[in-house]
Amino acid sequence: QVQLLESGGGLAQAGGALTLSCAASGDIFRDYVMGWFRQAPGKEREFVAAINWSGDRTYYADSVQGRFTISRDNAKNTVFLPMNSLKPEDTAVYYCARSSIRVFTVLAKTSTAYEYWGQGTRVTVSS
Repeated sequence: QVQLLESGGGLAQAGGALTLSCAASGDIFRDYVMGWFRQAPGKEREFVAAINWSGDRTYYADSVQGRFTISRDNAKNTVFLPMNSLKPEDTAVYYCARSSIRVFTVLAKTSTAYEYWGQGTRVTVSS
């Protein structure tokens, strides 16, 4: 059973920065695509970023491109999401997820490609 634990959420001002982390345990981490999703109040969960197993390929949502950077440390079973130039519209619960796929395709942008999910960490950005 895979367990994912997010951390690093909190309150930030617009223009500020936060870094989210996701620690994985319970199964092989390094072979799988990892992703971040978010869900704002009253909205559906949406894709934020994804990274392939080796960390050299990434996808981003247009809304975060250039501001957020996904990375991973396979030796520590951890994936990171530094978030810069935060905006009030970034306010959401952020979820880390491990995919059921190993090949990095556009499917990594869809929640259905992910098998395991963390409990989420809340990010609130004030204007």
